[in-house]
Amino acid sequence: MRGDGFTVAVIEDEDLIRKSVTMNLELEGFQVITAADGELGVKLINEQKPDLIVMDVMMPKKDGLQACRELRISGISTPIILLTARSSETDKVLGLDLGADDYLAKPFGMLELMARVKALLRRVQRTANVDQVQFADVVIDFKAYRAHRNDDPIELSAREYRLLRYLISKQGNVVTRDELLDEVWGYNSYPTTRTVDNHIARLRQKIESNIDEPRHILTVHGVGYKFVA
Repeated sequence: MRGDGFTVAVIEDEDLIRKSVTMNLELEGFQVITAADGELGVKLINEQKPDLIVMDVMMPKKDGLQACRELRISGISTPIILLTARSSETDKVLGLDLGADDYLAKPFGMLELMARVKALLRRVQRTANVDQVQFADVVIDFKAYRAHRNDDPIELSAREYRLLRYLISKQGNVVTRDELLDEVWGYNSYPTTRTVDNHIARLRQKIESNIDEPRHILTVHGVGYKFVA
């Protein structure tokens, strides 16, 4: 996959890393926009609407976690890869729960970063046609991160939006737990298949009229799940 036509925002306060990531992305054919702190980064992203964001966690003025939260609350669903010197599992989970799509610990290899950028963009392309859906009395707007049932708001996490969006993009087809782990969580977050089951259970509580007899997110025993509108 070449980067022609895609724009990547690189938000990183360390000059050497920012310039190195920018150079490698440009060599792959991507257009790159940059900022050296989280505050300017959020402003740049809102103005330029890039296709993907590579963002450091430890930055002045506004750190990457704050920026990630702010972007998601404002309805920006652009994929985000967080870069950080922190390597604890708690920090990774926090970043992912705030809406990041992937997490890469410093120091990292440029080949791995480029592979993750391309993998995320392929995932976005596969679900790009699923922006707003309605089934039964539920309306989901994936671009604005809004959901309603009979005009009453439904509170969904960023992860639940991505999980539901992927299931809907495969409507009528069975999706395995391993596929959901790969496509929704990414290969660096170390979740388990039980994680998928827990998120599915919470989704059903929010969108199904009867969680004991779900009509939309169906279990295919021994395989995975299937969305039916």
